[in-house]
Amino acid sequence: MDTLISLGTAAAWGFSVWNLWAGGHLFFETAAVIVTFILLGRALEARAKGRASQAVRRLLELGAKEATLLRDGTEVKVPIEQVEPGDLMVVRPGEKIPTDGEVVEGTSAVDESMLTGESVPVDKTPGSPVYGGTVNRHGRLVVKATRVGADTVLSQIVEAVSRTQAGKAPIQRLVDRVSSVFVPVVVALAAVTAVGWLVAGADAAQALSAAVAVLIIACPCALGLATPTAVMVGSGRGAELGILFKDAEVFERVRRLDTIVFDKTGTLTEGSMKLTDVVADQPDEFLRVVASAESGSEHPVGRALVAGAVERGVDLLPVDEFEAVPGQGVVARVGGRTVVAGKAKLCADRGLHIAERWSHELQRLEEEAKTAVLAGWDGEVRGVLGLADTPRPGARRAVDRLTEMGLEVWMVTGDNRRTAEAVGRQIGIRHVVAEVLPVEKADVVQRLQSEGRVVAFVGDGINDAPALVAADLGIAMGSGTDVAIEAGSVVLMSDDPGLVVTAIRLARATFGVIRQNLFWAFFYNTAAIPLAAFGYLAPTVAAAAMAFSSVSVVANSLRLRRVDA
Repeated sequence: MDTLISLGTAAAWGFSVWNLWAGGHLFFETAAVIVTFILLGRALEARAKGRASQAVRRLLELGAKEATLLRDGTEVKVPIEQVEPGDLMVVRPGEKIPTDGEVVEGTSAVDESMLTGESVPVDKTPGSPVYGGTVNRHGRLVVKATRVGADTVLSQIVEAVSRTQAGKAPIQRLVDRVSSVFVPVVVALAAVTAVGWLVAGADAAQALSAAVAVLIIACPCALGLATPTAVMVGSGRGAELGILFKDAEVFERVRRLDTIVFDKTGTLTEGSMKLTDVVADQPDEFLRVVASAESGSEHPVGRALVAGAVERGVDLLPVDEFEAVPGQGVVARVGGRTVVAGKAKLCADRGLHIAERWSHELQRLEEEAKTAVLAGWDGEVRGVLGLADTPRPGARRAVDRLTEMGLEVWMVTGDNRRTAEAVGRQIGIRHVVAEVLPVEKADVVQRLQSEGRVVAFVGDGINDAPALVAADLGIAMGSGTDVAIEAGSVVLMSDDPGLVVTAIRLARATFGVIRQNLFWAFFYNTAAIPLAAFGYLAPTVAAAAMAFSSVSVVANSLRLRRVDA
């Protein structure tokens, strides 16, 4: 981009040196004023770009500078760089947690808003994970360091933002190709301009002035700044709001989105089930037997049943045998009886008769958006249990806003159809795909893509990773697993569904600013070249105008800092 400026100023200066000896017009002041305007423009531009990259600096400043280590019962203050995995750190109320770790002693509430955007402190007890840069609000904590330096969550966020700001969107690569052709064309136009003035009878001074003005006014600096400054500000603002854009292509992909698919559990719902209904002739004894059978299960439903029984003061019975049937339920030997608990299909497969009474109860619970578990022994189903996974507080509002933005919202889940559709009704989603195995979520995304849709997928679990990768845009909830986060193109640092809306709005706004910048920069260059060629712009005026165009592009990009959650 400096080629045109260098040619213009060198031509003006070289011609002036020649005229010192040969006699004629001198253009030393023209070369000096051009360079002055260019440097002034660069200074203003650098200042504006500095404001654009403040997000990364602010993130870096969030980290602690030193840590208090516990060594042989003595507290020792050391620089943060000396902390190693396994060290025990003492964190008092009001202090920043030095690095990622796990609480080994003490209870407190930790302000994690710098990571998640959530203002409510999170309770921490022994075994709870904590993150470097977050603030201990109340009690004294002893934390065992687990990740230090570049491995901490904060450092990874800074690296992700920096990588996005340094990356190029596809539209920027197009601009680069245009500029590589544009510069030689402008040099040729400047030469034609000089020759044209000479042929028309003008003197060499007029011809040189017009040619230099063409070179200066056509400098594509504003074109080159149009995309990277918008990406820098957009990704920086995203980091402040708890949104990480992992590459610059995201801004262009979001523009074409027309469909968004949500995983249900843990994304639109709380992801923690609670026992709500126990329907049986002898509810307490029924719950005791079924919860005992489920005590060996790692499935969320099984854990919720056991937790519900414990909350109700039910004592569990010993289990002699246990079998987990993936996607169906469990079979266990409790008190000399073979207990079957799970879906109707499992009960039928294991020879249990399902009375019409239990079928009605099953349907009622599912229509109330609850997960129903049938259970029985000795050839008969003995009752039904209901569990609820409640929608997140902001889910309905998020779905409504996405619909207003012109996106068609879908939900995919492994739950049975009646429960899934009931949840869909609660949060305003009409398109529900239920009874989907984890590996089939990606198939749902690909089927929608085969219909010509551009699809975003929002998920938080390991089983969501294939769908996140298959989607045109993968949005991973930061409260989810590392695998899901790694697979997503956008990472949300909290579990608020409303952040999905903010991410799409910000990405669309960023791409909109890129288009505005490119239009005005290209329009300015092409419109001003004829004015310069015909002598209506002096080289010094052209230099001032060119510098102003670059600054205006950066200033327009800075508007993205005003995008709110």
